[in-house]
Amino acid sequence: MDAETQKNHLKAYGITYWTLNKQLKVRWLLNYRGGAFLLPDSEEIRKECKIRGVSFEVLSDAKTQSILEDISSPSKNQEAVILEKAPKIAVYSPKGNQPWDDAVTLVLTYAEIPYETVYDEEVLNDGLLLYDWLHLHHEDFTGQYGKFYGAYRAAPWYIQEKKKAEALAQSLGYSKVSEEKRAVALKIRDYVVGGGFMFAMCSATDSFDIALAAENVDICEAMFDGDPAEPNYQSKIDFDKTFAFTNFTLERSPVRYEFSSIDMTDKRFIPKETDYFTLMDFSAKWDPIPTMLCQNHTALVKGFMGQTTSFDSKEIKANVLVLGENKTNGEARYIHGIKGQGFFTFYGGHDPEDYRHRVGDPKTELELHPTSPGYRLILNNVLFPAAKKKKQKT
Repeated sequence: MDAETQKNHLKAYGITYWTLNKQLKVRWLLNYRGGAFLLPDSEEIRKECKIRGVSFEVLSDAKTQSILEDISSPSKNQEAVILEKAPKIAVYSPKGNQPWDDAVTLVLTYAEIPYETVYDEEVLNDGLLLYDWLHLHHEDFTGQYGKFYGAYRAAPWYIQEKKKAEALAQSLGYSKVSEEKRAVALKIRDYVVGGGFMFAMCSATDSFDIALAAENVDICEAMFDGDPAEPNYQSKIDFDKTFAFTNFTLERSPVRYEFSSIDMTDKRFIPKETDYFTLMDFSAKWDPIPTMLCQNHTALVKGFMGQTTSFDSKEIKANVLVLGENKTNGEARYIHGIKGQGFFTFYGGHDPEDYRHRVGDPKTELELHPTSPGYRLILNNVLFPAAKKKKQKT
């Protein structure tokens, strides 16, 4: 899985998942050649690698043993983690969305990793209990329709989406979309606290935490829910209820395409050519979880924009790990934490290979980006629940 010898990093994750699905165990060699996967040798696996265009090497038993012994040396910041079971994956996404509407569904489809789609009905009916891993499509859990009001309130698609959301909320017994989305956020919170793995990108990150913090507070203006927001609602926000963020200020203007001060999109003065973030270096033996999530063939990853591009470092809770950051701009791009018995990862930006994705832009063709470091971070999270757990030390 290093930069020099792997021709298709993304599909290599699909091969690993496919192998796990056959009830075979895999070793993930953390920090060894870009995070290589050690698979059992069989003609079937070799053939599948060739079909999918994944580079591989066949090792003798002696060579394998030598590599594993070398990795186990206390002097090496490497570890062999056993992957035991292919996780069952759910993507929280509106019905009818195409795979290219979201970076995670795009890369799962490209890597040939199966997933199922769930939305509000399934979540509210405890359908998440069937899954090991949940991705949140770039959703707005605050009930403000993605804060698209300023630019798109007269657009037919916006009007139609608003009507659909209102009809769904009413069919589920809620008078407001904001109340229904908050109920969904609370169910997702319970899923994580109970031991689930949650991954979110773009606006699903900060809008999720805002919905939790404003559990009993009306923060929506009349154009969103039919009545004004509560007076002084900022003072009623409860930061103890959030997963990752604290001490943020909500964006009051309904015409501004922004949820809160968490997001750094309008506070960035970085040219596209120099917009990169750095992956943090963790101890593979003592902290295998963050090490797993940062496996890559480069420590420097190209930046990319989104409604929520990155997170203000000053507004991240002290118990949340920053996995990737642009320190000069004071922003975190990729963060991870523990909530109850479960885990969550938030990744800023919309599409790792589409720098400034806009409404209506053409889809990304991953065939042109088979070694994308930004997309690899997503797939690290997909395989993370398959790992045999070790207690995190820091």
